[in-house]
Amino acid sequence: MDLAPWRNASRTPRHHNVSHAAPNAADRPEDAAAAAAAAARDERLAAAEIALLAAIVAVAIAGNGSVLLALSRTRRKASRMNLFVKHLSVADLAVAAFQVLPQLSWDVTFRFRGPDALCRLVKYLQVVGMFASTYVLIAMTVDRYLAICHPLSTLRRRGEPRKQAHAMVACAWALSALLSTPQVVIFSLREVEEGVFDCWADFGQPWGMRAYVTWITVSVYVAPVVILAACYGAILLEICRNLRLKTRGRYPKDPRGSQSQSPVCSRVSSVRCISRAKVRTIKMTLVIIVVYVVCWTPFFVIQMWAAWDETAPDDDSSDPTYTIVMLLSSLNSCTNPWIYMSFSGHLLEEVMSCCRQARCATACRRQQRRRRCRTPTRRGAGSPNTEHVVVYALSPAPTQCRSSPATAAGGTATPPETRRSAAPLWSPALP
Repeated sequence: MDLAPWRNASRTPRHHNVSHAAPNAADRPEDAAAAAAAAARDERLAAAEIALLAAIVAVAIAGNGSVLLALSRTRRKASRMNLFVKHLSVADLAVAAFQVLPQLSWDVTFRFRGPDALCRLVKYLQVVGMFASTYVLIAMTVDRYLAICHPLSTLRRRGEPRKQAHAMVACAWALSALLSTPQVVIFSLREVEEGVFDCWADFGQPWGMRAYVTWITVSVYVAPVVILAACYGAILLEICRNLRLKTRGRYPKDPRGSQSQSPVCSRVSSVRCISRAKVRTIKMTLVIIVVYVVCWTPFFVIQMWAAWDETAPDDDSSDPTYTIVMLLSSLNSCTNPWIYMSFSGHLLEEVMSCCRQARCATACRRQQRRRRCRTPTRRGAGSPNTEHVVVYALSPAPTQCRSSPATAAGGTATPPETRRSAAPLWSPALP
């Protein structure tokens, strides 16, 4: 199994290899038993791969979709961090939908099912998600670096930091779309066997695969990790400097040049004073980076090993360790939403509120269906075969889903006995 978008994902079913080995193993019972055990192990591993990929897709779509829904429903003023979190969730959704989901379908069908244009499009979108997830994370880290280490640049003009954040996000997506274009040229629908077509890569030269994998590793992993480490190194140095100033009782000056009167940095931050909100966003970004490195490091190490060492395990390796390493990379898209919600309390509250409203709406609809009345049918005056039904609109029973306007405003609710009785929505013509 290989989740790398630059490799040929389709392959021959494992049980075909077992069938070729069966005639030679018939003369030796111990070899036949070993072959049968290996076949059963491969089938179990393949089933486990498909189940894990399906779970990863479901969790990633549910988690990132919940974050996007919560961000769209939040009543707070949209911050720059919310902008980065939104686009990082979109990138993680792209990874789940365009990278993991096609791999799941190829594990089930063993061959690509579609025209040449779809083959090129899928391979292109697979790499776009990887690039976008990485470069949006870089943009978020650079924004935190500018907010902590160069705070004066964020105070020059009103609205300039927000425009700068939008520009960084746009550059991240544009660069991702541009750097993914080689996939369209490399992959196409090719005849891999007689009468068998598949979405296959053609690098032209024997060294093409090594060069391409090395370039992808540098542009998606090595260079971004260096940038992230440099930014967070500078951020940590600035935080240490800020802590030393606070412990010595020396507080920085405000932007107007006067000495800061209040040493409290927990609510309002001056030019060099870091607030708790900034520290929380720094912690969240750092956790996201650590999880990114943990998930992607084994993946790219295996890819470079497979590209430069001919004795490395191939894509059909039945080693569980190899499979786990390949699956570990896609877990990054599943963990990011929970990191957002754990560090942003209002996001978790919005997600829980959406769940409660959906549950209450379902309960209210069930109660309305149960309380809907239906009178005995009558024969109409015009036609003896016409039946008329009287449907009464009854108010649902009081639930915790919603409150009446009077009680919500602090007043007293109208007693049930003083309410007007429900009237029929339609009155049948009497015979």
